[in-house]
Amino acid sequence: MPDSFDQLPGRAHQDIRTFHPRRVPLSRAQREALTDHWPAVGFSVHNPDNGTPPVTPEGHLDTVTLYGRAAPLVLEIGSGMGEGVAQMAAADPDRDYLAVEAHVPGIAGAVQRITEAGLTNVRIAHGDALALVRARIPEGSLDAVHIYFPDPWPKNRHHKRRIVQTRHVELLRARLRPGGTLHCATDWEHYAEQMLAVVEADPGLTNPHGGYAPRPDHRPVTKFEQRGIDLGHTVRDVVAVRTG
Repeated sequence: MPDSFDQLPGRAHQDIRTFHPRRVPLSRAQREALTDHWPAVGFSVHNPDNGTPPVTPEGHLDTVTLYGRAAPLVLEIGSGMGEGVAQMAAADPDRDYLAVEAHVPGIAGAVQRITEAGLTNVRIAHGDALALVRARIPEGSLDAVHIYFPDPWPKNRHHKRRIVQTRHVELLRARLRPGGTLHCATDWEHYAEQMLAVVEADPGLTNPHGGYAPRPDHRPVTKFEQRGIDLGHTVRDVVAVRTG
């Protein structure tokens, strides 16, 4: 199974990528996790050889089949090694979590974590989250969207690759149910400013905090975040609710 994974998911559209593919060798434990557990907990956005998701007759993601129940769905874009989503899902058993990650070591780490914890309310998708949202997620179907510590693309010429920008937020907001939440977090000050400006400019979203949100208790401090804090970075959260 691991040998069939592309480190660079095939392009389903011609949009600008919001992630940079990283070619990192898998550890033995990561390869074993994919071999032993991937068919049960994951699917590919782009490559049918690595598993396809169940879909409804309308072509939408069939979450009842995917999770074995009907429950509110949380989409996490860029789940990294799965540390955060595993903790949140364990503490929130009444909702289902779909973690989308483009990098193979990340999905392998997430598979390890959720299977070791025995979590049944997490599934993992490998590939481009925006492509999945466009193709398979119907409007008004998500309870929440989490975008934690996305690639900051710090150089000015790369800002067009940031995932939190107007057209992407419009897409994600349309997939939220009324009252659903969009929650972003970053430790890059300039990106935080952009996140706040984009979210507050969206006519269908309302920021209940009037600025940056207090750190929510449900978002755990991961090792990745702690490294930034240790370097003196300030973490900022932006939370908005779909009201239109």
